[in-house]
Amino acid sequence: MNTHNPNDFRYRVRRSDDASARFDRVPLAVRTLSSNTLFQGEHEIGIEHHGALYRLKITRQGKLILNK
Repeated sequence: MNTHNPNDFRYRVRRSDDASARFDRVPLAVRTLSSNTLFQGEHEIGIEHHGALYRLKITRQGKLILNK
């Protein structure tokens, strides 16, 4: 069972100045792309970053893996 909420990554936790150590959720501006848009029917794409080639793959279980 997957309990991950895909919207969780869009927030940064900020510690309040309050002594009770309460945490506030602050929205982040994150550019979001669909994996369908990135992969366009393929199961692996290359990403060039600072002269190095990374491979982003979709596994048989539908998860993403990034390899250098």
